[in-house]
Amino acid sequence: IIVKKAFDDSKERDGSRRIQKELADNGDKLNIKTIAASMKRQGLIAKAARKFKCTTDSKHTMPIAPNLLAQDFRAEVPNQKWAGDITYLVTSEGWLYLAVIIDLYSRQVIGWSMDTRMTASLVCDALSMALFRRGFPEQVIVHSDRGSQYCSKDYRTLISNYNLKQSMSRKGNCWDNACVESFFHSMKVEAIQYEPIMTREEMRQTVF
Repeated sequence: IIVKKAFDDSKERDGSRRIQKELADNGDKLNIKTIAASMKRQGLIAKAARKFKCTTDSKHTMPIAPNLLAQDFRAEVPNQKWAGDITYLVTSEGWLYLAVIIDLYSRQVIGWSMDTRMTASLVCDALSMALFRRGFPEQVIVHSDRGSQYCSKDYRTLISNYNLKQSMSRKGNCWDNACVESFFHSMKVEAIQYEPIMTREEMRQTVF
């Protein structure tokens, strides 16, 4: 009830983050996930809310790695299989691109990077973070789509230098990387869908 009232009082403009602050100022302490779940259940979507989409630029002539994962998203131990992808987020200042690396054993994000441009550096930075945080393990299967960033010389060199195994989805088959698609969907529902449009910095703070 208090979530619905706060939403109505904002003239349907506030998302879960701003509603949380408003409620806290009035002495009602609820966490973001509780508020987002309540808004979802009641169908409350801020008027300026924006969705994000996934993007793949596979129209290139760069080398393509084989599909080692073959939609087997199970991992018996940590650092056996990682998966990465890129999505773009709408902000009041323009696009903000997000690249992530997920360990398929824990389904946790272990590396990420955000930038205003979708370059090879974006995915290299996400993979570099994952490698650093996990102690530079070798022989990890690192799966992604066929996007030009993942086929770039810089990314392939990073894969080679740290003795990783590169894997890529089949052309036009989103199911081959469904594990990361699922993460992006959950992130949208829990952190973004019920928020009005944000600045790039607000988006960074909201997502990670």
